[in-house]
Amino acid sequence: MNGSRIAAVGHYQPAKVLTNEDLAGLVDTTDEWIRSRVGIRTRHIAGPDEPVDELGAHAAAKALAAAGLAPADIDLVLVATSTAVDRSPNMAARVAARLGVPQAATMDLNVVCAGFTHALATADHAVRAGGAARALVIGADKMSEVTDWSDRTTCVLVGDGAGAAVVEAADEPAIGPVLWGSVPEMGNAVRIEGTPPRFAQEGQSVYRWATTQLPPIARRACERAGLRPADLAAIVLHQANLRIIEPLAEKIGAVDAVVARDVTESGNTSAASIPLAFSKLVERGEITTGDPVLLFGFGGNLSYAGQVVRCP
Repeated sequence: MNGSRIAAVGHYQPAKVLTNEDLAGLVDTTDEWIRSRVGIRTRHIAGPDEPVDELGAHAAAKALAAAGLAPADIDLVLVATSTAVDRSPNMAARVAARLGVPQAATMDLNVVCAGFTHALATADHAVRAGGAARALVIGADKMSEVTDWSDRTTCVLVGDGAGAAVVEAADEPAIGPVLWGSVPEMGNAVRIEGTPPRFAQEGQSVYRWATTQLPPIARRACERAGLRPADLAAIVLHQANLRIIEPLAEKIGAVDAVVARDVTESGNTSAASIPLAFSKLVERGEITTGDPVLLFGFGGNLSYAGQVVRCP
């Protein structure tokens, strides 16, 4: 085997939907104010009895079913999350236990909003090196639990959810080389810290960085896969803000690509946002098997990671 591929994807969101009108009853805001600044209309919010690992397990179970695999077929579970409440056991171990995955290696990765694309690259490397045969790669976050719901600058942004992918060996590489990095000196621009932990960010700094510094990096991710941006069938960027997503997609130069805009109905779900949006595009048939898709995460730590994958 010379590479790896995504065999299937799945996603999950809690049943509770919080609208902009609902938020207007909590803080001084309006539907028009939220839509004009971030493009979000609704978001899904998990209940107190819905922990991060449960969200991830639901998404992973759907991905396994779509791939026609059993939990025993998985030997590596990676969970990208920044909202795990406990240090041990980690979320990956808890997801494996919920699914009944026996004897798998289980690891969490905390790269916040770029977590899923980092985890996907890690799974690709492990499979290609022979360290794993099949991996579950999950992005799951419960941002509602680290949000100050009296702070209108952050509470309008967040949502909860999970997305997952099954990665397995392939004769031809269908997960392109990752391009990843960070700007550590600007890492404090996005934070989840304190006791209890609370999400905070320097919105204007993140906006300027994302819209000015990331387009050439995303284009280089395409080049590493041997493609031009114009060859892409779809672009799935971290779903942070519609005012970041649309300019960034335009500057990349993928003129005919479908652009994921799941942020409008899901909000910013951090590590879950890319697999959640990707899975929805697949489910709706907006992209088909073999289509080249750019997945590009960015955000906390001012980290980024992107790769071109072939649609399962």
